[in-house]
Amino acid sequence: MAVGEMPVVRRGVVVSALGVVQIFGWGSTYYLMAVLGEPIARDTGWPIAWIVAGLSMGLFISGMAAPSVGDAIRRFGGKPFLTAAFPTLAAGLLILAAAPNLPVFVAGWMVIGLGMSMGLYDASFATLGGIYGREARAAITSLTLWGGFASTLAWPLSAALNEAVGWRWTCVFYAAIHLFVSLPLVLTVIPGNGHRPARTAAPAETVRLTGAERRAFLIMLAIVTIAGTCFTIIAVHLVTLLQGRGLSMAEAVTMGAVIGPAQVVARLAEILTGGRYHPLWTLVGAVLLAALGLLLLASGWAVIGAAMVLYGAGNGIFSIAKGALPLIWFGPDRYASIMGRLARPNQIAQAMAPTLGALLLSAGGVDFTLSVLAVLGVVNIGLALLLRRGM
Repeated sequence: MAVGEMPVVRRGVVVSALGVVQIFGWGSTYYLMAVLGEPIARDTGWPIAWIVAGLSMGLFISGMAAPSVGDAIRRFGGKPFLTAAFPTLAAGLLILAAAPNLPVFVAGWMVIGLGMSMGLYDASFATLGGIYGREARAAITSLTLWGGFASTLAWPLSAALNEAVGWRWTCVFYAAIHLFVSLPLVLTVIPGNGHRPARTAAPAETVRLTGAERRAFLIMLAIVTIAGTCFTIIAVHLVTLLQGRGLSMAEAVTMGAVIGPAQVVARLAEILTGGRYHPLWTLVGAVLLAALGLLLLASGWAVIGAAMVLYGAGNGIFSIAKGALPLIWFGPDRYASIMGRLARPNQIAQAMAPTLGALLLSAGGVDFTLSVLAVLGVVNIGLALLLRRGM
């Protein structure tokens, strides 16, 4: 093998290992309550709203910790934090499994939130940026392709485990996966600290921005936060929204399942292009597709399948743009810190989004909620074009 081929092979191994880690990381955190929420409520008698609020608390803790984690990854590399993430997630899941009451259950989610801040996309993107520098875009794109299968694999797995052994042992199973699969993969496959050109820099220096950079960062921050809010409202309330469009429960679930494959196909299209264009165009395309999907859904036309495909495709490549664009604009030296600061408002907004969606549905019904989401989608188009104008 030629000397120049080794990094390519190594990169594929690294991304594959991180991909497996992301599937189980997302599947045992963000996507867990979609399957286990009702079984937990039936088994314990706890209110479903408070059970789901555990996930919101986890997202809130993750968002609050994200900037500090990003600064630390920038200074010390990502491997130490990925190494800590999965024992932390395992500990939180074991707390859930053993929880005798609701406060302990919520405390378990707080531990999980800390693990999420160190182990999911933002920390993994930052790690790849540290290892590969400006060449990390291809690795980030490939990693999102793996992540696209998280719900596809985790939902049926969680449902099967719950049916076989109950929700508590399902949490124990995922804890074991983190300890005996994810952690060994991180320890044996992920390179050390990667590029750390400014290891001795103070944390404040990692996010020092010029006037133009600050403007671009704030616009990107707004785009990411709006997109995260819309995504979480859709994820939590999709069945209700689609039933409000006249679909049965089975039809709503079937239509909702279209989003995952649409995400994967869109990410494959990005991979096939080889990243030959600026990631800003990926961002513009992502918000445009997502907004078109939301507008079609809000219109009331009988094109729900097309709306789900467009929205799913936009959401799929948005993850790539969110990871690649800050790397290009702010460079690998500040990348981890920037990702941490983008993550905080996004994850806090996601923590609040289920309640916001419920309030919108209560106040104005399905039509009103979908109209608000469509307006937010259009706002993101305008912000993306404003970002494009400032290039």
